[in-house]
Amino acid sequence: MFGYIIVNKAEMKFKEFDIYHSFYCGICRDLKRKYGVGGQLSLSYDMTFLAILLTGLYEPPTVQAACKCALHPFESHEIRNNIFTEYAADMNVLLACYKCQDDWEDEKKFWKLLYGRLLERKTGKFQQAYAEKVRTIRLLMQDFSEAEQSGHGDIDTLGGLFGWVMAEVMAVREDEWAESLRRLGFFLGKFIYICDAYEDVETDMKKGMTNPLKRLFSNTDFEEECRTILMMMMSECCKEFEKLPILDNVEILRNILYSGVWCRYEAVREKREQNGADKAADKTGEK
Repeated sequence: MFGYIIVNKAEMKFKEFDIYHSFYCGICRDLKRKYGVGGQLSLSYDMTFLAILLTGLYEPPTVQAACKCALHPFESHEIRNNIFTEYAADMNVLLACYKCQDDWEDEKKFWKLLYGRLLERKTGKFQQAYAEKVRTIRLLMQDFSEAEQSGHGDIDTLGGLFGWVMAEVMAVREDEWAESLRRLGFFLGKFIYICDAYEDVETDMKKGMTNPLKRLFSNTDFEEECRTILMMMMSECCKEFEKLPILDNVEILRNILYSGVWCRYEAVREKREQNGADKAADKTGEK
């Protein structure tokens, strides 16, 4: 369920993308420092949104620097580090561990099992620092896994469970903003889960794997129904976001919430429509 909370680069200013990428590189640096190269391999753009959101809300001291890395060995690039890039790195590793476990249970990918255990062995201090949060997320993921394996979980139940996981990830502190952050995370998590199910529904049907959208896929209004649900989720998510007193990098965050999160969905929808048109053309040709 990674790869959905991204920017729409085509609609960003160059300076905004540089700032966005500097937070991404900051998380990468924290991953290497705390979890080594193995931790860096788990890096995704999804947690960059979290780091920028929390930085904009709480305005912590942020260190700006320039560095080179293995991916950019000849050119220095800007990085930003603060307590929330570190927190985003921790949450990135935590969710990567659960993703590896899910891939092992669903598809028996042995390398994911090994990689997940490698990451988990390095999370000792992290588990202590966020003991209550980790316990809550673990219980939610257990319920999520059991609901998936039972084959009876509907889209609202499964999406809701993953929504509560994201709610815990977003609410870094128990303060006046915790409720809005949890609601933002809850609806964003539901959106991510439904997008993931929407993208994988045909593959899951062929493999006989659990997907709560399988029952709806044959409906003539499948596409419209999915888009309506997704729009409802993001509407609630954006409503909570606009309550937060964020000024710094707010346009980057709006780019992600109002446009970026739809990029992968639109790509999948267009590909599915094209495949449907191709199949219809083939059948016409056969006649």
